[in-house]
Amino acid sequence: MKIVSSSPMILNAGETTSVEQPERPKQPQIESATRPTKPRIRYSIIAPCWNEEKNLPVLYNRIKMVMDQTNDNWELVLINDGSRDNTVRIMHELHLADPSVRYIDFARNFGHQIAVTAGMDYARGDAAILIDADLQDPPELILEMIKKWQEGYEVVYAIRAARKGETWFKLFTAKLFYRLIYRITDIEIPLDTGDFRLMDRKVVDTLKQIKERHRFIRGLTSWVGFNQTGVTYVREERHAGETGYPFRKMLKFASDAITGFSYLPLQLATLLGFSIATLSGIGIVGVIIARIFGNQAFFGQATTLVMVLFLGGIQLISLGIIGEYLGRIYDEVKGRPLYVVNEAVGFQET
Repeated sequence: MKIVSSSPMILNAGETTSVEQPERPKQPQIESATRPTKPRIRYSIIAPCWNEEKNLPVLYNRIKMVMDQTNDNWELVLINDGSRDNTVRIMHELHLADPSVRYIDFARNFGHQIAVTAGMDYARGDAAILIDADLQDPPELILEMIKKWQEGYEVVYAIRAARKGETWFKLFTAKLFYRLIYRITDIEIPLDTGDFRLMDRKVVDTLKQIKERHRFIRGLTSWVGFNQTGVTYVREERHAGETGYPFRKMLKFASDAITGFSYLPLQLATLLGFSIATLSGIGIVGVIIARIFGNQAFFGQATTLVMVLFLGGIQLISLGIIGEYLGRIYDEVKGRPLYVVNEAVGFQET
């Protein structure tokens, strides 16, 4: 019987011999298979949609014509924000015809700013371009934005030099809103700018960390900072369909912007309270002096009733302002998700 040892066997003094080692089985040769790498996406165009069935085919054709000139990979991320028409069907048909079109279908309507947020969450491009689907923002301006981005700017926003097809009331209120929000906030939000803008990947990743519910995207984009510049354009009329921002929604949008970036309403309520208290103190002194000298002008309940109603109105206004801020705090602490997705199509390919 052969004995195998791991140490040399001693035969005579100064002589050693090696013990035969067993042969190791040869490892099978495994051929290294190289997995094909998916093409890197350079640009993500994000377009929230609400009842845009007539606009989507035109939007896609114009974006494709523009983006094909870049000679880079791109994707069109569409978000169906609870549309009641055939918007999601048109999205699906566009995706079948061109896999670079991908879409998110919300379980219900969550609002324009939340739809933009979902688009940024799903976008995979080195740069993301936000654009409305109603074609008021011209896709052809994207090429100029890309040029500015290639020069080193990380945010390129579009400045509205003129707005076609809008009433004097809409123009006046929009101009008033932009200048008001510019004055009362601590950050510099460019005048006459909407959500139409290009953002570098680092900007998008920073915005994705912000989870507040009452969102004002153009304000958040200014808040995060980075190197920013603007390009001017003329805003066209809506191509088809009805606006998604009637007066009621515009008021809510303005309220979200003001309460999200300014404490001025709360400060005004405090200032108003001090002012009324000061006037009341002066009035009390004046009434006492008048009565001492026999003036009968301040006798009776009418003056008292007017003052009580006036002060009650001021108190209710102040409580309403405080309630707006408390309501937003309440929404934040509930911790609900920003949106619920019914279906996301095309993103598994990226």
